Amino acid sequence: MTTSTTTRRVPRGYEGAADAAPQGVRGGQYVAEVVVEDPVVFLIGMRVNRWRKVRSWLPVATAMPRMLKELGERDAGLLGAELYRSGRVFLVVQYWHSAEELGAFARDPSFSHAAAWGRFNKAAASSGDVGIFHETYVVPRDRIESLYGNMPAFGLGAAFASRRRGPGRTTSTAHGRLGTTEPDFAPEDGATAE
Repeated sequence: MTTSTTTRRVPRGYEGAADAAPQGVRGGQYVAEVVVEDPVVFLIGMRVNRWRKVRSWLPVATAMPRMLKELGERDAGLLGAELYRSGRVFLVVQYWHSAEELGAFARDPSFSHAAAWGRFNKAAASSGDVGIFHETYVVPRDRIESLYGNMPAFGLGAAFASRRRGPGRTTSTAHGRLGTTEPDFAPEDGATAE
């Protein structure tokens, strides 16, 4: 497969955003600059199935911040992490250099993860009081399409780096392969985009 680059302009709607954005927000459009061939997006989390069973779910809930602190202090391959909550679900989106580094961390007894995993399996897994999940996505770099409009550094753009998008700047061809469209302004009342 041949990979080419394309140049794309920034939609008119973002003109002036660089000067108007609030402090801490990068006005305009940016794209992630992923520097490894196969980065990993790892989703991990828990669901509280019974709020009253605090002894079952609290150890699970408090383990993740400790693990992220450990990973921040040692170079094990974690590039960045973001925490989210929706109702009973607590989710951490993590970005890793490689699947190998993620797997090595999960089994390494010098980190708290392996022990916490064992404690969960022994003490809480059979109760059904708390659920856990993870999903691992190994994404070839040339298959990534990213866009950050008027955002602080975020996602892959924060985990790796990002650069301003604009005329003369090249991007991956993922946008075209995905078949997405990008009108300057969203069409109204069934009108077609420019």
